[in-house]
Amino acid sequence: MSLRVGVIGVGAMGADHINTISTAVPAARVSEVYDFDVDRAYAVAQPVSAGVAGSAEALIDSSAVDAVIICSPDHTHADLAKACIAAGKPVLCEKPLAVTAEDSLSVVDAELAAGRQLVQLGFMRRYDPGYREMRDALRNGDIGEARMVHCVHRNASSHTSSTSEGIVTGSMVHELDIVRWLLDDEIATIRVESPVAEGLRDPQLATIQMRSGVLVSVEVFVNAAYGYDVRCELVGTSGTVSLVPPNPSSIRKAGIDGVRVRDDFIGRFSDAYRLELSAWAEDALNGVVHGPSAWDGYVANVVAASGVASLATGGRQNVPLDPRPNLYS
Repeated sequence: MSLRVGVIGVGAMGADHINTISTAVPAARVSEVYDFDVDRAYAVAQPVSAGVAGSAEALIDSSAVDAVIICSPDHTHADLAKACIAAGKPVLCEKPLAVTAEDSLSVVDAELAAGRQLVQLGFMRRYDPGYREMRDALRNGDIGEARMVHCVHRNASSHTSSTSEGIVTGSMVHELDIVRWLLDDEIATIRVESPVAEGLRDPQLATIQMRSGVLVSVEVFVNAAYGYDVRCELVGTSGTVSLVPPNPSSIRKAGIDGVRVRDDFIGRFSDAYRLELSAWAEDALNGVVHGPSAWDGYVANVVAASGVASLATGGRQNVPLDPRPNLYS
């Protein structure tokens, strides 16, 4: 059986997902797409023999769609995810789940009312082989007990994180999720600072304390100029484990010996996206959610909101979290 997937939003992310499904996910095929740019929708749909829906809602309700991927603008995510829940269809929603914590909680409430999980968040780093090896090293006792985590997240330039607050909610949010997953722990407090006082406050540095006491540093620099660069080191009581950049070749030129730095996140995490989509398709066919849940999306929004408040006030902020509902245990 092949999962018939409808994709809402066929910009760079949506188009890449469509290509990945058609070339590397045998369990699924793209059956319908929707985008407000009709010409773009047809251009993306034609090579994979997919139909073009007249609206996002029509795609969700279509009898030709078993499951949905949401890649539309952030402010549409919560309502579309709730429409998928109402239709009883599994959905992979790109981050964030919503613009505000309140809106993301409404998605959680919709799942709780339905009595089943249908929503998975697009926190693809959880599927990256490097991050998975780091998590395994900690769980297997290879580096002892965790004490600190150091994260770096740099972009050559960014159009999606064009506000100081957006750097936290749109870029840093990946680190806010991945440290919870790596450590199997919750964030207790966060402080976000920047050496830039006015205008776009970029770069930013977050210092985080987990509930267990583990300390985390997160540097985010969305206009670092030189390329896309993600690093992470987990420091334990008997060793450390770090991401090794995926550099297939080195070059000597003009007196420099080095490796190329990627300039886009899709290329850097292509394996993670492929593994994410493959796992999601299999889970959707089996009626389960094993990936990042709606609750994880809600938690990311709550932590990000505390980070934004810290950036504005300069002080450390507590992260107020309600107990995790049994549905997500």
